[in-house]
Amino acid sequence: MCECDASSPALVHPSAHTPAVRTCLQLCRCESIMAAFKGIWTKAFWRAVSGEFLATLIFVLISLGSTINWAPDKENPPPADLVLISLCFGLSIATMVQCFAHISGGHINPAVTAAMLVTRKLSLAKALFYILAQCLGAITGAGILFLVTPSAVQGSLGVTTVKSSISVGHALVVELLITFELVFTVFATCDNKRNDLKGSASLAIGIAVVIGHLFAIPYTGASMNPARSFGPAVITLSWESHWVYWVGPILGGILAAAMYEYLYCPDTELKKCCKEMFIKDSSGKYKEVECSNSQHAGEPDDITISPVSSSDMEKGEKKEALLDVPGDGLSSV
Repeated sequence: MCECDASSPALVHPSAHTPAVRTCLQLCRCESIMAAFKGIWTKAFWRAVSGEFLATLIFVLISLGSTINWAPDKENPPPADLVLISLCFGLSIATMVQCFAHISGGHINPAVTAAMLVTRKLSLAKALFYILAQCLGAITGAGILFLVTPSAVQGSLGVTTVKSSISVGHALVVELLITFELVFTVFATCDNKRNDLKGSASLAIGIAVVIGHLFAIPYTGASMNPARSFGPAVITLSWESHWVYWVGPILGGILAAAMYEYLYCPDTELKKCCKEMFIKDSSGKYKEVECSNSQHAGEPDDITISPVSSSDMEKGEKKEALLDVPGDGLSSV
């Protein structure tokens, strides 16, 4: 265990570092890195990462399949059916969230993972592996679609491109806005502090995806998901303005998460801690504040997207309570 004092002159002035101090600093860094990645050696961790890979693979494969034009040889081929594509993307993501929420949290989107990370609902190690798994899943899904689709009808394989009639800056704003709407929906429908939620969170998330696509397909192709754009771009080697589909969604997701968590629906314990951080004691120094909430102290808890509403959970808890009643408790269920 390293016992170096961060306030010592040797650490303040790098030129005064002795070999022993340098070794101590290296040990401190190594321990910090190991602490950040301490959870990766568990089965649950890799089960969650593999779940993100499989969910993204299925989502990209099925959703991109809806963009294939099966009548390219006709003199006047029909235009892309925006309603069909929007519904396919939205229902696909709703289904995958419902299937994988209890396994990995059902992110299926680097923008959602980044939003969870900055609000301390996900560890750094899991966030990095999630994004890697999502990108690999998207590449695999796009690759499978490429292999099973006849070359005559493959077209662009659903690659998202900025329309020539708008600028790249406008496209960035569009992607930011539609991802903001999606991530805000995720946080609002999966907030365990709310007791007024009814219905399905996964369906609400799917509808948010449908809305974003109905609006933004004519502008940018409606990515809302960097992995969704990355998969077909790798398979077709199409990288025109690809950075828009990373910067826009991730900025929109982080902005939505920050506004929801810290402005509109802040955690009361976290809010109290933040206020106390700026209170000085009798000696004129700021007090050391420790939050009792485990989510904001030490390693963050991994928050999953729950496909079950809070009202359903309350019904389940009531049922369990009745089952625990001795005698004729079962007959009252």
